[in-house]
Amino acid sequence: MILADKIMELRKKEGWSQEQLAEKLGVSRQSVSKWESVQAMPDMNKLLQLSDLFAVSTDYLLREDMGEELKALPAVNETVVNEQGEKLTYVSLEEANEYLALNGRNAGWIAVGVAMCIVSPILLIFLSAAGEAGYLPITEDQGGILGLIPLILLIAGAVAIFVAVSLRSRRFEYLGKEQLDTAYGVKGMTKEARSSYESEHTRDMVAGIVLCIFAVVPALIGGFFEEGAIGKENNFAMALGVCLLLAMVAAGVFLIVRTSVIWDGFQTLLEEGDYTRRHKLAQEKIGRIYWPIVTAVYLLVSFLTMRWDITWVIWPVAGVLSGIFG
Repeated sequence: MILADKIMELRKKEGWSQEQLAEKLGVSRQSVSKWESVQAMPDMNKLLQLSDLFAVSTDYLLREDMGEELKALPAVNETVVNEQGEKLTYVSLEEANEYLALNGRNAGWIAVGVAMCIVSPILLIFLSAAGEAGYLPITEDQGGILGLIPLILLIAGAVAIFVAVSLRSRRFEYLGKEQLDTAYGVKGMTKEARSSYESEHTRDMVAGIVLCIFAVVPALIGGFFEEGAIGKENNFAMALGVCLLLAMVAAGVFLIVRTSVIWDGFQTLLEEGDYTRRHKLAQEKIGRIYWPIVTAVYLLVSFLTMRWDITWVIWPVAGVLSGIFG
């Protein structure tokens, strides 16, 4: 049986019209019609899509001599045993693409949640210092109380984001803890996507680290005025410096976290770097609670010491370490 006949047979077994198959593949009905009438051949990407869509191997589609009994692929998440006796979980090309797309969206949300935690005390610091310096008709304590409201709201919003991301990612948890048997084309597609993203990854990591380093400059300038002779304005200048510091750290850590999560998605599918088969189970257990733990540590240390100008260091360090534990 030739490829054209196999496409037609598999389509009819699923009960799909040419229009329905075309829609699933992102092509026109005329394209499917030409494939089935031997007027054209699907390209390699479409062959891989057909393979995943019908749960058959590409060998079955392309080889005329392959029998019916050899056509089936394992189902997604199905455990197979290789020649070495290792138990592997099958990952289709469609599943891999869905994972990378979701991981890319989650990366942005996780980074936003982390940034929200970092900027959460800015209003508290600003209002307290402004009240103390007499720039606002409130006392320092009243400014602190007013500043607690946005701090609590931002932290609550960040926690909600972390929980939502965890729930959305639940179906792909097996990728982080099981040995994988990827379908033909998955590793090639992932390596190509990683190669295309590599320059952006490097740029964002460098930019994020540079922002975190230069974030100390506003605090240093504020400290310079604090040692002058301007009275209460000294404390206000220092507070402004800390606020700017936190804003710059939030921007830097956002870039570091976002690009690290995206990069880790490629590493997970390829089982490379910190995501080898030997390490993935331990990482997955830590990774699900990593950012909530960092948030809790940051808030606990900050409120106990009230040194928001120093405790921000937790975030860039956590961002860099996220590639190991996240």
